Parts: sequence; C-alpha cells; structure tokens
Amino acid sequence: MLEKIEQSLETTIFRSRWILAPFYVGLILSVFILFIKFAQELWHLITGVFSATEADVIVGMLALVDMSLVASLLLMIIFSGYEIFISKIDIGDHKDRPDWMGKVDFSGLKLKVIGAIVAISAIDLLKSFMDISADMSDANENSLKWKVIIHMAFVVSGVLFAIMDKVAGDTKKH
Repeated sequence: MLEKIEQSLETTIFRSRWILAPFYVGLILSVFILFIKFAQELWHLITGVFSATEADVIVGMLALVDMSLVASLLLMIIFSGYEIFISKIDIGDHKDRPDWMGKVDFSGLKLKVIGAIVAISAIDLLKSFMDISADMSDANENSLKWKVIIHMAFVVSGVLFAIMDKVAGDTKKH
C-alpha cells in the first residue's frame, strides 16, 4: 500500500515537469515580439540613414545587435531549459541541429546566460557612450555612472559564477 502511494507520488512529481512547457511557449512568443521590434528598428534605420549622423547609425546598429543577442539568449534558454527540465528534443540527426544542443547542462546554461547579459549590458553601455555630448548634464553623467556600475556588477557576477562553477566541478563527488 505504502509503495503504491510512493510510486504514485513519484510519477506525479515526474510528470509535473510538463507544467514548465507553457513557459517555453511564452518565450517562443517573446522571440516573435522581439523580431517585430527588430524589424521596426531596422526599418527606422534604413529610412533615416541619409539624414542620420554616423553616431546615430552606429547606435541603431548596436540596438540591432543587442536585440539579436537577446533573441539568441532566449533561444538558448528555450532549447536548453526544455531539454534539461522537461524532455529531450527528438529531431534525430537533423543536419541543422546546433552542436551545443543536448550538451548544455544547468551549470553551463547559467554561465551562458550571465555571459549574454554581460554582452548585452556592454552594448547598452557602448550605445550610451556613443550618445555622450560635450554639454553633458549632471543627470546624464549620473545615469552613465550607474550604467557603468551596473555593468561592472554583471561582470563581477559572471566571474564569480565561473569561479563557483569551477570549484563545484573540481569538488569530488560523494
């Protein structure tokens, strides 16, 4: 009787992983939403290229790169998260299957996410530096200072994540 209850509970817990599936569907939809903003920004960049300054064009391109990195990060989270927590993606030996698919564990996913966040933060910081004008106000200077501080917090967090992952990987398993 007790074994049957235990098995039933364990089966329920195991099957509950599918509750996460709608989250990944939501992330897929968010990639489409990001694509719409990407297309809008690209159109804005194309139609304004002749009247824009060189700095404006570079900032617009950096915005496109930024959105591309976010979309790539979302796809990495979708693929890896689904495979880690829900089920293996069975596409056989499809020629376009990414090499990293099925090989990224939770620890690797965390490091890739923090690495992407650092890159996205760096691009945002670069966009802010491109917008610096000679007559910068105290508010803009303060905003830029905080962006640098936040970016450095991401960098330090990334380094600490990597160190913790290395220490955990080097620790003997019991």
